Amino acid sequence: MEITLEHVTKHFKDKNNKNHPVKKAVENVNLQLTPGVWGLLGANGSGKTTLMRMICGIMKPTAGRICYDGIDIEHLDDAYRDVIGYLPQEFGFYPEFTVQQYLEYISALKGLTDKQAKTRIDELLTKLSLEDVCRKRITRLSGGMKRRVGIAQALLNNPEFLVLDEPTSGLDPGERVRFRNLLSEFAHDRIVLISTHIVSDVEYIATQNAIMKNGEILQTGTTQELVSQMHGRVFEAIIPPQELSMWESDPKVQIVNLRNEKDGRICLRYLGEQTDIPNAVPQNPHLEDLYLHLFPKT
Repeated sequence: MEITLEHVTKHFKDKNNKNHPVKKAVENVNLQLTPGVWGLLGANGSGKTTLMRMICGIMKPTAGRICYDGIDIEHLDDAYRDVIGYLPQEFGFYPEFTVQQYLEYISALKGLTDKQAKTRIDELLTKLSLEDVCRKRITRLSGGMKRRVGIAQALLNNPEFLVLDEPTSGLDPGERVRFRNLLSEFAHDRIVLISTHIVSDVEYIATQNAIMKNGEILQTGTTQELVSQMHGRVFEAIIPPQELSMWESDPKVQIVNLRNEKDGRICLRYLGEQTDIPNAVPQNPHLEDLYLHLFPKT
């Protein structure tokens, strides 16, 4: 089982700029998605959502093609929709729907029998801790609860290929941990593609990552492979507070984190050279360090 993207490109007409009538949202993307969790990392506006909408068959590429097991998804039509689950950034529902009614409605749209729907809905309500709110209207739920309902609808048809756009938006840390564990279990023999700019969502569970910037895929690889390029470029230094503004304005130093120490000094984690700040100590790099290196203004 694999999803293959071949030279996938998407251009839009830019109505606000007559000098540049074409906006390049996605440009010449080539990817081969295999079973496991894939992280699609990038800043807002990098083209992630447009790419995912094309992968789901919601939007057609301007050029290139997307294949499922070697067959163009445009030719598969309903057969492709039967094996895919999708959670967009914002999912729609009728205001009067309760959680139970909404999941029953989506189950019918996905072709589940009444028996299949009941079994699957009960299972997902339990896994996503939604049993206590299943009779409540979705409009009355918190943002995190609504997100869990969206995750449940994406999983209803037990898809072979699951596409999630910013799935943990609105979830608290505990909910995010439980969700990551659920995805790891689910992706044992399926493809899960997660688009996010929250690096911790994929750092420990992603089989592979693809980093997207300005509509293009910059790099792909395992977390370890991607992070390895940051070895020798991440440091911590303890400084007096009066020096903070000086180092913040230093173009050679990219501060990625700071922490107040008990003695009044400040601990800086930064990207650069060890000699940039006196007495700096090398640190093991994380995926977030690479992300901030590639997207320094986010």
